[in-house]
Amino acid sequence: MKRIGVIPFGGHAFFVGVVLLVGCGGSGGDTPTPDAAATDAWFAERAAEAGIDFVHVNGMTGAFYYAEVMPPGLALFDFDADGDLDLFAVQGHGLGEHADPPPGTLRAHLYRNDSDGGTLRFTDVTDASGIEARGYGMGAATGDFDNDGCVDLYVTNLGSNQLFRNNCDGTFADVTHASGTADPGWSVSAAFVDVDRDGWLDLFVGHYLNYRVENNVACRSLSGLPDYCPPHVYAAQPSRLFRNTGNGTFIDITTRAGLSQGFGPALGVATADFDGDGWIDIYVANDGFPNNLWINQRDGTFRDTARLAGAAVSPDGLAKASMGVDAADFDGDGDEDLFITELAGQGADLYVNDGSGVFVDASARAGLRLATLPTTGFGAAWLDADNDGLLDLAAVNGAVTHTAEALARGERFALAQPRQLFRNIGGGRFEDVSDRAGAAFQTAEVGRGAAFGDIDNDGDIDIAVANGNGPLRLFVNTVGSRNHWIGLRLVGSTALTTGGRARDMLGARVAIARADGTTLWRRARADGSYASANDPRVLAGLGTDPTPPRVRVQWPDGQVEEWTGVPVDRYSTLQQGSSAKAR
Repeated sequence: MKRIGVIPFGGHAFFVGVVLLVGCGGSGGDTPTPDAAATDAWFAERAAEAGIDFVHVNGMTGAFYYAEVMPPGLALFDFDADGDLDLFAVQGHGLGEHADPPPGTLRAHLYRNDSDGGTLRFTDVTDASGIEARGYGMGAATGDFDNDGCVDLYVTNLGSNQLFRNNCDGTFADVTHASGTADPGWSVSAAFVDVDRDGWLDLFVGHYLNYRVENNVACRSLSGLPDYCPPHVYAAQPSRLFRNTGNGTFIDITTRAGLSQGFGPALGVATADFDGDGWIDIYVANDGFPNNLWINQRDGTFRDTARLAGAAVSPDGLAKASMGVDAADFDGDGDEDLFITELAGQGADLYVNDGSGVFVDASARAGLRLATLPTTGFGAAWLDADNDGLLDLAAVNGAVTHTAEALARGERFALAQPRQLFRNIGGGRFEDVSDRAGAAFQTAEVGRGAAFGDIDNDGDIDIAVANGNGPLRLFVNTVGSRNHWIGLRLVGSTALTTGGRARDMLGARVAIARADGTTLWRRARADGSYASANDPRVLAGLGTDPTPPRVRVQWPDGQVEEWTGVPVDRYSTLQQGSSAKAR
């Protein structure tokens, strides 16, 4: 952080049986009128009501240890395979010689989703889970690395990371050292991703700075007061890419893959096929350094094309303080676009893909640059908040240094900022609808991680927010399920399983062809945002049209399958190899 003051389907798609994962009825034709959508609060904060009482601690005492302002992230994932999203929250502790609270006294927490009959309820199952994460936590990544059908958990830290293997019985085992993924240093965001299309999830770990508390540098703000340092005070570290061997272990292939050069202080990561060749690429948001666009060369190596592709620096050639990032096709042309949050005064970036992995910065004309200038953004994602078929944007914010406004009021450590919601109004433009999101959504806090998913299985995207040195928030969507929607869980073939259950196929792309001739493109993914893991299911809004669409899936290994008759207003599971039409 630099501190300054429609594509149609070819042929005929046949009907095949679809396994219903969970039946969540939509409200049929109960579609909100423009007046109702404009006046009702789109989100309601329900963490305490749902039984989540987690409060993050960063140990801030006034010593200005750099790491204090970066966490925390969190994860939404179905660890017990019962069809709903559970929640994992990373924790911190005091830093320095007189740390308060001292290391080891606090730990990360796992909450099981026990919602029933429309009542949202979570139970703290940390003690029974076997998860002992007592480091200075940064974030989390989720994915089924051993193909047993149970989602595993990777925790990033200031210090050695941890990999927890899901035992498929409600408990986890720490396999960090046995797997070879300890990766000491300072990591923030990570992502499970099948880079070589062998059916096993590999692991990308974004490294931030070469920082230790013992080497903390004393910095001052422009006003002369002690403050947190900018990132260039410390050296950046190369991120790591671990290849999954398929036997429970990983091999560090960073150098062999070409990722050991041209790196920066990594904060956010999004994996997607940006150049449309069917192989997953990796975009890294760097803090104060040019961003990386690692294009998969399909031979085990990657090439950074960010500068040539127009996705490395600002339009005027300056490296920005990139934090959160997410990729999706917001304009419906079939390729993956990028949204990146930045430091206050810089404005967020919207990179529009031309289909070949070359981008144009459209944030100003989209109406996003000016609206995001006052805030420092972290967690963010594309989501269809109102299920009208167009992807909107949400961002959580929080400053990292003293602000002039706070100092004028005589306030120190005033880092809180409101969250923001931007509605896609078509034509490549967005409107700021933060005022419609509800008073709780607009409350100023030190926002960091944000995880996105359908927590209550009602057919719209909810948001879990991790605040630095503050309470975890749960923003439940109250407007999206009024429109029609389609929910898909995309799982692998039985040939990939080791435990009788199929895993989520992260990286699978979905084309949802609607009756009106338009196509919605979505992707199964758990990464993106900032230091957080998201719902891997695909959820697409259909507006007022209840007609079941045709669905085409491009699996990570390149196979393509088509389905018709997939139910609307329900979640369905599509398994690779089960359709009547495949190629």
